[in-house]
Amino acid sequence: MEDFCLIQGDCMTNISQITGQVDMIFADPPYFLSTGNGTVRIGNRFHSFDKGDWDRVRSKEEIYQFNYKWLSLCREKLKDSGTIWVCGTYHNIYEVANCMKDLGYKILNMIVWKKSDPPKTLTDQRFNFSAEYIIWARKCENVRHYFNYELMEALNNGVHMPDVWTLPATGIWEKNCGKHPTQKPLRLLYRIILASTRKGETILDPFAGSCTTGIAANLLGRKFIGIEQDEKFIALGRRRKLEIQDEMVAAKMLKRMSENPQEIQVLVNHAHAELLNIMIEKGICYMRAGNAKGSILVTPGFERMGYVLLHTNGGNCHMFKLKKKGCFQIWTKETLEENGFHPEHAAYYMVLHFDNKKEINFSKSPKLRQGINTYRSKIRPLSDFIGLE
Repeated sequence: MEDFCLIQGDCMTNISQITGQVDMIFADPPYFLSTGNGTVRIGNRFHSFDKGDWDRVRSKEEIYQFNYKWLSLCREKLKDSGTIWVCGTYHNIYEVANCMKDLGYKILNMIVWKKSDPPKTLTDQRFNFSAEYIIWARKCENVRHYFNYELMEALNNGVHMPDVWTLPATGIWEKNCGKHPTQKPLRLLYRIILASTRKGETILDPFAGSCTTGIAANLLGRKFIGIEQDEKFIALGRRRKLEIQDEMVAAKMLKRMSENPQEIQVLVNHAHAELLNIMIEKGICYMRAGNAKGSILVTPGFERMGYVLLHTNGGNCHMFKLKKKGCFQIWTKETLEENGFHPEHAAYYMVLHFDNKKEINFSKSPKLRQGINTYRSKIRPLSDFIGLE
């Protein structure tokens, strides 16, 4: 499989054997937390949280030398314009950062991945561990890297995306083929890959594990090279790749990994061609709210609504950013008439104001023709329209 190359062995000896250079690297190296005898009692059973020899506790000097070596090998395989993402916790991330600086990497961000559903920390002597850290760095100090700023901004309601990301941990739906003790969620890789690569580019993961990087890369139209020394995880990665060979499974997986519980929503609203043009001219979208005795139904997600998409019969689509997220006003028919509209079907209307000076481009062709539902207003996630680039 040309787009999914999986190599069994130690990355220290296999990275140099890779032909050519890659556009991006994602690495989840050992955190060095396993002592060989770590257990915890849950109910009447004791469970081991020891991950194996690869995660054994080492001295500070050993950790530095390990990180320096693999980061040095990765830097040789990274294009001058390429970037690298490295996961960690406070146990290892500072040594990784020191090695990067010593090797000439330019650190761009320290991303805080705040888990929206963190497991309970098994001690009453500390705050609950709910975050991991991801260093994003480019290879060269003075060579410009690729960053899809516009897409990240759009996914963050039109404002500069921050370096704190609230995303859930790995879901059960990602473990159909088996699991890895440090498996990262597809939703995390989805954002990383879209932010820093283009379609058709190549991503390397020197600690491939269960191949989450490779699955996300292939679903997003990127090529993958992974190195993993454990035979059982090589087999797991291959099973996951086979799973997404089914087009229906791949489509479902892609949709789920693009979802985000905090995702911005889009109000999709049909308007006749003449009315649509007036709405764009005025920067106003409105929908009837019933009669004087009627009621308004605000569905879950309305508070995250950040965009409006206007269309006519499922075509002639135009997207704009709302001036205030999740907010609307109630206007009477007479107020709308004073603003140049001619409403006919109700006494009261929900009114949303949008920025009509900057139309938002979207990369996916929306399928809005749905019989009678074509003409009903609805809320859909932004990822239905923006994401795959």
